[in-house]
Amino acid sequence: MKPIYLFMDEGSEEVESLGVIDIVRRAEIPIQIVSVTGSKMVTGSHGIKIEADLLLEDADLDNAAMLVLPGGLPGTYNLNENVAVRAAVLRHYEEGKLLAAICAAPIIFGQMGLLQGRKATCYPGFDDQLEGATYTAALVERDGQIITGKGPAAVFEFGYAIVEAMGAKEKADALRAGMLYAELQK
Repeated sequence: MKPIYLFMDEGSEEVESLGVIDIVRRAEIPIQIVSVTGSKMVTGSHGIKIEADLLLEDADLDNAAMLVLPGGLPGTYNLNENVAVRAAVLRHYEEGKLLAAICAAPIIFGQMGLLQGRKATCYPGFDDQLEGATYTAALVERDGQIITGKGPAAVFEFGYAIVEAMGAKEKADALRAGMLYAELQK
């Protein structure tokens, strides 16, 4: 199975990054943290240092099944200003591959024009930057090849949506039950 790559830059939201990694790995789907900083050590938006699995320049982007962008500030802005990240996202989009972003990070897709005519969600206050999208304010929204999440509290549902998009709905359902997420729905 082709891997998922989760891009991290300085100031990326730790919960949104590690929560996704944890859920996807529990589903036994390959996922790697990709540092776009030139260093494997990345400091998140709350000062937590995370060691990435590989650097962007070492990632086989043609082999990736999905690219995931965590939110957080200034991480979202840093990812958005990174020419290589934007090029990778655009190439994935044009090839019809899966893309996911949570919290403030969906603005990257919006500013790139990738959300035209799609439903999307993001952290409240950033919705005006989802150019061309219908903002739903849902915890998670999937429209075609793009998955968007609202914010840190949405990380579980966002992670399960990623697992489902990778063709493993049964595993996502089992994880919802096994991680007691289903208890929140009662």
